[in-house]
Amino acid sequence: MKNILSRLVCALGLGLAGINLAFAAVNINTATPADLDGVKGIGPSKAQAIVDYRSKHGPFKSLDDLKNVKGFGEKSIAKLKGELSVAGGEGAKK
Repeated sequence: MKNILSRLVCALGLGLAGINLAFAAVNINTATPADLDGVKGIGPSKAQAIVDYRSKHGPFKSLDDLKNVKGFGEKSIAKLKGELSVAGGEGAKK
């Protein structure tokens, strides 16, 4: 009985960990164009525009800084807020 219970608890824990990984936000300060292209609402050209802007201007301090990238407005940024993050913006490579 203990063996079955511990297997069940282990499976539940792994399942919850997988859910957390599946919903992790993409960091726009470290993401590659391929990482960004995987986000719903960002295609290859927008993904490359984010990386190009970051290379030229340094790390994003907030998601609202995406307004400075061609192709992004307030509405598109609002839709992407749960999908993207700027974690580590101050220390990211310029």
